[in-house]
Amino acid sequence: MDDAVPETPAVAEDEPVPDPGYDPAAPAPLHVPRTRTGVGDVDACLDRLGDADHLATDGHIEVYEDVHRGLRDALTALDARPGPPAPPPQHQHGPRS
Repeated sequence: MDDAVPETPAVAEDEPVPDPGYDPAAPAPLHVPRTRTGVGDVDACLDRLGDADHLATDGHIEVYEDVHRGLRDALTALDARPGPPAPPPQHQHGPRS
């Protein structure tokens, strides 16, 4: 029986030593810039996207669905606002035979 302790692999001098507290699966902000649009409902949705930065990947879908719902509602609201009246239909009368 061999009671020898295996050697740990040597790390090259120019290779960084990994941080034992680093977890590559932990949430990390992407720092993607979000430009304000000036439309309150849309800007609120863009702000909500920032919440995904602090969640594990399996929590992103809830944020994305919420943002999608908010943007869809903002677009729907545009259709509900009264706009200028539609122009009257133009009837084309062709030559009669």
